[in-house]
Amino acid sequence: MVIVAIATTTALITPSSMAFLSRQRPKWAILTPLASSFSTQTNPTRKLILYSKPGCCLCDGLKEKLQSAFALQGPNALNDVRLQIRDISTNPDWERAYQYEIPVLARVLTDGTEEILPRLSPRLGVELIQKKIAAALREE
Repeated sequence: MVIVAIATTTALITPSSMAFLSRQRPKWAILTPLASSFSTQTNPTRKLILYSKPGCCLCDGLKEKLQSAFALQGPNALNDVRLQIRDISTNPDWERAYQYEIPVLARVLTDGTEEILPRLSPRLGVELIQKKIAAALREE
């Protein structure tokens, strides 16, 4: 399960609420995985940004896989990762930069700059996505 913060509102994502969220046009959302012990960090050390837009089937597919990857445990667990989802249609600069590339996944470096990660194939399984993201986040 994943907690979503849209601006200052917090909601619980369930399969039925995913359709509702896709109809809205939030500027951004933050997905934070719940730890099984309910001792989640308030300030995650690792941060990702997903640039997407409503109606993009590749974006929706990646969001679902990321949600599942965040729920997985093990050596590549993403429990301390914060994912911010940015709707490119709400910002002309994002739209210009990513309109032909979405979904675009970027990691936020310790100095606050963003680094675009290699595109994840829509055919990848959840475990492999988790492993690739964990490896990319270790690379700084």
